[in-house]
Amino acid sequence: MPQPAPAAEPSSAVPGAVHRLVDVPGGRIHLLEQGSGPLVLMVHGFPETSYSWRHQLPAVAAAGFRAVAVDVRGYGRSSAPDSVDAYRMTAHVADNVGVVHALGEETATVVGHDWGSPIAANSALLRPDMFTAAAMLSVPYAPWNPLRPTDGFARIGGDEEFYVGYFQEPGRAEAEIDPDVRGWLAGFYTSLSADTMPPPGTPSPFFVPAGARMRDRFTGGALPAWLSEEDLDVYSADFGRTGLTGALNRYRNVDRDWEDLSVWAGARLTAPALFIGGSLDSSTAWMADAIAAHPTTLPGLVSSHILEGAGHWIQQERAAEVNALLTTWLRSVHA
Repeated sequence: MPQPAPAAEPSSAVPGAVHRLVDVPGGRIHLLEQGSGPLVLMVHGFPETSYSWRHQLPAVAAAGFRAVAVDVRGYGRSSAPDSVDAYRMTAHVADNVGVVHALGEETATVVGHDWGSPIAANSALLRPDMFTAAAMLSVPYAPWNPLRPTDGFARIGGDEEFYVGYFQEPGRAEAEIDPDVRGWLAGFYTSLSADTMPPPGTPSPFFVPAGARMRDRFTGGALPAWLSEEDLDVYSADFGRTGLTGALNRYRNVDRDWEDLSVWAGARLTAPALFIGGSLDSSTAWMADAIAAHPTTLPGLVSSHILEGAGHWIQQERAAEVNALLTTWLRSVHA
């Protein structure tokens, strides 16, 4: 039987929301919550926290839903296991299952951005009884395929190293991040934002020359319009306390995920789905084939949208548009 939700405290970072810690089999998960109604579980990406959903929480709550945004394991106030393999995809799905149970619910709609998108998709794929609809932001659904991920990444970039490969060795990326977490985050956010990303023809920060650092190609200057100094303070305080090892460990499990999920080779995601991407997001270009295949791989796709002129941080860059699309979709799947 569902259990009553644990006590909550008001959130100072996201007015109108409350924060709580809930126990799950893998540890504890911190979350922000607002509203009542059918549960909508929001899963952030790299390198963000539940704070990245600050614009969606009140909008989804006002639309008649129980809006919940989690700190993924390794982030914020959630548990951060020491073992690298504790961050495999199946562990994240198990955390989502644990959160739903801890909140006294039996089902949820799951919404994810960046890494949160495949976590959301796999939650609906592995536990369709619990996660009855899935929205994916910035990163489209792509079924398992026979190419080992790290083998594929090694083929990208020629003499330069693709950033996912650069992240694989524990401690390597941390060595460039830890001395200036706030500056690294600012550079990463700025380089992937529509209004501040490097101009066409500029060497991409996603590719790292031999002996260089990823941050050497970050955009400098003013923060993007969606990110205030106060917003950056929130993110940098969290990551300044925890470091980014837990966050980076998600990338370090891509081959384990490939092995774990091989039994779902070519699986279609049949749950009612939504996709929202940005026209200036590298993910939209890199995964154009996956987006084009959605009518086949996502037979339950309700709607798909590419927001013109938007970058990667889409729910923060284009909050009003994303809120309108998301709440319209939520109402349609809960009609």
